[in-house]
Amino acid sequence: MSLPARHGRIEAVRRETFVGLLVVLSMAAVACGGDSSRIAGEEQSAGASEQSILLGVLVPLSPPGAVGAGEAMRDAMTIAASELNQRGGVLNRRLELAFVDSEGVPERAVDALEELVSQHDVVAFTGGFHSSVGLAAKDVADENGIPIMFTDTWADEITSDLNRGVFRIGPLNSEVSVIDIEFIASLPDVSRVAIITENTEYGIPVARNTTDGLAEFGIEASTYTVEIGSQDFADVIDRVQADGPDMIVVYLTGEAGYRVQQMAADAGVGPQDLPFLCNQESMESKAFWASVPDGNYCFVRRVGVPEQLYNEVARDFTTRYKQVTGKQAAESCALAAYDSILILAQAIEEAGSTEAEAIISALEGTTYKGALGTITFPYNAMNTPAENDVEDKWWHQFPEPTITMIQYQEPGQNSADATIVFPARYKTADAVLVTSGPP
Repeated sequence: MSLPARHGRIEAVRRETFVGLLVVLSMAAVACGGDSSRIAGEEQSAGASEQSILLGVLVPLSPPGAVGAGEAMRDAMTIAASELNQRGGVLNRRLELAFVDSEGVPERAVDALEELVSQHDVVAFTGGFHSSVGLAAKDVADENGIPIMFTDTWADEITSDLNRGVFRIGPLNSEVSVIDIEFIASLPDVSRVAIITENTEYGIPVARNTTDGLAEFGIEASTYTVEIGSQDFADVIDRVQADGPDMIVVYLTGEAGYRVQQMAADAGVGPQDLPFLCNQESMESKAFWASVPDGNYCFVRRVGVPEQLYNEVARDFTTRYKQVTGKQAAESCALAAYDSILILAQAIEEAGSTEAEAIISALEGTTYKGALGTITFPYNAMNTPAENDVEDKWWHQFPEPTITMIQYQEPGQNSADATIVFPARYKTADAVLVTSGPP
């Protein structure tokens, strides 16, 4: 397969209908300290200079998207670009980032990316959080001959069509489900599970995968589907409560997940009442406790190695990230976002070019040592999934993201200090199991 020739200008959507936020950051003068608002606004310009290299970055920065995740990704990527530019940039040129707000809505993301492409010379895309947005974004990238590196979009379909220009360092939905299934099956007295999921390309497949996997352990799962932009989940909570599950699992991204979790707690079926797997944004402990004050004993899935096992890259990044954002820990999406910028920069350096085919070939052969560990893309044009008898979903996919399950066991606890309860090789203490109130 080969990438189509790069189009000329795409007809831009009208300015008054542009739904994305485009901010091009000139990173050379970004300071090491300060808060996230300073990072996002510093040294803005209308476009990259002729001497700069521009990456398009897709993140959710407005509702109904997962705003907290989008801001974390933006801040982490800004740090990465700042570090690169302080070291002389990429190919001796300044690296600039154009942030586009997806709002968590595929149509918004498509409009925003098309306007970005029509107005700026973008050499690669990165970012992505919602799988539905990722599936739409990769088509825009493909149509314009621009490689894209996804950071935290999990749908298997993003890589399974063997698209030449699509890469991913986040995990696969199906592989994340395996951890959830094995963890739930390891808990005593869990025979019925209620899954509250969003009606998206992330929520529907992950709920289905978990349901099918639990069935193999004799565990029954019922799924309750909600829309990503919903605000009132009272009816769903009432139905879940009437069903009388032994455990609740939330597959809702962003603030909607927080709302469901606290509403469940208010109804007497929350984390302090029965085993409860919260959404992944609950790793950001300040936001979690502010939104879910009754969230103690919540289980949270963490993508990425535990902070106790961070390598030097992850430790250095996390130190700066905490200083810049004021947060207690770096979210998994922040670590992936940081790495995505540095991987693309390394590939451009290795290629000695900003041409799409050169970047893609470099990515296929790269070995990058970053915050998530050593990242490679072993299944590619030179070593296809079919030749290795593996599923197509592993195409241009980082195959070894670490996934653990933590539990908050003290109110207000920092997620970095939370107990690791699964799997056994990372376990720091036993899970606290509740059935009818705090033990």
